[in-house]
Amino acid sequence: MRLRSWLVTVMVALAALLACTAPASAAPSLWRLTDLAAQRVRIADQVAAAKYGTPSPIDDPVREQQIYDTVAARAPQLGLDPADAVRFFRAQIEANKVVQRGLYARWATHPSEVPATRPDLGEIRPVIDRLNSGLLTELAATLPARAARSCPQRQLLAAGVADVVHRFDALHARALEEAVSATCLPR
Repeated sequence: MRLRSWLVTVMVALAALLACTAPASAAPSLWRLTDLAAQRVRIADQVAAAKYGTPSPIDDPVREQQIYDTVAARAPQLGLDPADAVRFFRAQIEANKVVQRGLYARWATHPSEVPATRPDLGEIRPVIDRLNSGLLTELAATLPARAARSCPQRQLLAAGVADVVHRFDALHARALEEAVSATCLPR
């Protein structure tokens, strides 16, 4: 726990340093985008609990394609390249699968940890849809930050802070890393 507190202190200091050295016209922060991605990673627990022990597979190509189609259709209205938006959302979905697979493996090994109640996917999906809408909006709002040369460093910092704020274990931290892997625009 002491290490975690030290890391938070270092990250806050780095964030302050970046904020102080950046020009006033600098790209906006990646925090909100990263926090939404972390929330989406967190909801994967409910998706896993809803699917575990049922015929519903982790991979759901029909649902995934619906998300990609929606994102691609909305992207131009927000000034985004549809292919870039789909690339980002592909990372979100893969991150969700990292959590689901990890929890399935944990529950298979430790059956006593299987959730006692099964959430309804019909209630979870609208929450995911709202997160997706927020992510898409933030993807557009942070376009300058995502195109900046400093994006990888800013993203690393934002993900580190999100990891601490959300108190992620190793599984969820790995999933967040996957979720933010497509944040910065390719150079």
